[in-house]
Amino acid sequence: MTETKKLQEIDLYKPIQTYFLREGYEVYGEVKDCDIVAVKDEVLVVIELKLTLSVDLLIQAVKRQRITDKVYVAIPKPKHRLNSKRWTEKCHLIRRLELGLIVVSSPGKWGRAEIIFEPTPFIRRKNKRKQDSIMKEINGRSADYNVGGSNRTKIMTAYKENCIQIACYLENLGPLSPKKLNQLGSGKNTSSVLTKNYYGWFERIKRGIYVITEKGKEEIKEYPELINYYLTSLGDDQVT
Repeated sequence: MTETKKLQEIDLYKPIQTYFLREGYEVYGEVKDCDIVAVKDEVLVVIELKLTLSVDLLIQAVKRQRITDKVYVAIPKPKHRLNSKRWTEKCHLIRRLELGLIVVSSPGKWGRAEIIFEPTPFIRRKNKRKQDSIMKEINGRSADYNVGGSNRTKIMTAYKENCIQIACYLENLGPLSPKKLNQLGSGKNTSSVLTKNYYGWFERIKRGIYVITEKGKEEIKEYPELINYYLTSLGDDQVT
């Protein structure tokens, strides 16, 4: 039985050397801590090799940018799809660092190197729509009721807090109209929240008048801080 040879970083060298030689470069291995150096018409290229795309590889490559702007990271071609979300995010990070990316198919003597993208200046564009969405969410919250990093637990959103606020008012003040709730401070989305009734906390008893359901009464008990906050905002003269 033939033992499969374990892949090593040196197996990436030959395909990359062949690629750059064909492009007219002089190619050298292991020069002053650089895995591969290629030179053509006074242009210096540095390529750093690793068997996986790791933080160590990126740190190593970024250090080489002190020498030249033309720095690539090179890895074996991944077995997963190159259009997957995870791969796209990794490529974005590499571009963000202004590095180039080379993948090697079938590393070894007969392998083939492919440049996925060149090292180029990165132009960062802010997403105004997402920024506005975050600010809107923050402005819709009365305080910070979530713990950072706890994305798998129940998250308090501005929408849910608005539902709790409305439910709190209905429980303590009795049947109310969207207009009255809005006057109390529940906001311009009150009608939409009541109509959508996402959590099943509200019931329309007649045209334009709503009450809190038994389900709502039970479930808002999980949020005593918010209930206390909104009852305090009502004032003693309105709380029953």
